[in-house]
Amino acid sequence: MISFHADRSHAAAVPGSPSSEEARDFPSGGIRRCDRSDMGDPAMRASNRSRHDVVIVGGRVAGSATAMLLARLGHDVVVVDQALFPSDTVSTHSIARSGVVQLRRWGLLDAVLDSGAPAIRQVTFHALGDSVSRPVKLKAGIDFVVAPRRYVLDAIVANAAERAGADVRPGVTVTGVRRDGRGRAVGVYGRDRVGAPIDIGARYVIGADGLQSRVARSVGAAISEVRQGDGATQYAYYAGIPWTGNEFFVGARSLAGVFPTHDGQACIWICNPSADAKAVRRRTASRAEAFGELLERSAPQLAERLRRARRTSPVSGMLRMPNQLRQAFGPGWALVGDAGYHRDAVTGYGISDAFRDAEFLAVALDQALGSGVEETAALTLYQQQRDQALREIFEITCRLAAYPAVPAFIELQKQLSAAIDKQAAALAARPVPGERLLATA
Repeated sequence: MISFHADRSHAAAVPGSPSSEEARDFPSGGIRRCDRSDMGDPAMRASNRSRHDVVIVGGRVAGSATAMLLARLGHDVVVVDQALFPSDTVSTHSIARSGVVQLRRWGLLDAVLDSGAPAIRQVTFHALGDSVSRPVKLKAGIDFVVAPRRYVLDAIVANAAERAGADVRPGVTVTGVRRDGRGRAVGVYGRDRVGAPIDIGARYVIGADGLQSRVARSVGAAISEVRQGDGATQYAYYAGIPWTGNEFFVGARSLAGVFPTHDGQACIWICNPSADAKAVRRRTASRAEAFGELLERSAPQLAERLRRARRTSPVSGMLRMPNQLRQAFGPGWALVGDAGYHRDAVTGYGISDAFRDAEFLAVALDQALGSGVEETAALTLYQQQRDQALREIFEITCRLAAYPAVPAFIELQKQLSAAIDKQAAALAARPVPGERLLATA
């Protein structure tokens, strides 16, 4: 099983690039590392072929959550990911109330809190010269939010998938989707971390491999909706000063903020149009200098406080974030997480979206695999549920990412808060997939 430590060795690492010390600290345990050092043996080459109910490409929050739920429902699931866990990924990693509801329903919330991620019980908005702090109210059974680092959160969900019975295989690079003579997806192929070929057959292939999804490209998943997408987000980690809760600083053409996370650190982030971010970067000597200038312009109170803090990471981020939906399924395949739906980070809702859609997909696949529901009907319902559930927050996200005048931006933030609470209540009312197994785990 993957273990992790939320300590300063991670804080100093470049996001997405775990240090060699980390690799030594987290040897192979419950998560299988696919070490095929003797793949020259023909018998071993044959054993690198397998057949399952479902193969999921991508083992982070969307993929591992889908695998966990399917395994709890009794299905034979294998999850592959190019990364070796624990490892970081580009993400500001805030989890909204609706995502925390999912963690609680699935029995994972205690593990997140036990990892050292603080329960965030206060939110402060700074705008137009005023600051307003409010407690996180008790709704849908939740009175706090969390922002765990991704190298911690992803490991927790992957471990839960493995405990449920999924075969989790890090270090596997998928290079294509195998199809039968009728064009149906029937598996994936690629190589393991030592370069040995792998061939995994399955009744269903799931792409949970992010915005640049190879599965989506391989099966020709159409982009069904594209909206204006020109937003940027940049972030870094700071330590050495106290953090009272989540904070949001609304400025002209910008939103900056604070998400407290492990080990007394906070993720300090700023969202703005890509053109603004690029203009500042062109006239500064480094990403760190550009980040500091953007904070000075957009959140001067925060920039002043950070002079007493210590930056513990490089600046990371993304430009020109798309707002798009892809076709959610086809013959033998489906998409979940950013592979199927991507939105600007201005609403900080990616993980919560992924958790919701993982459950929708797991239930649909369970129906198609063993409950007598015709495949197209089950997966059509998945796409309809996904598209209906994402719509309100997607529309708000697109409007926020256009950075209207500050009063309009504040009004959209209020609408966002109400939409999240509505979604949290809806998820809390759902039956929990595999709940009987969860109760005995």
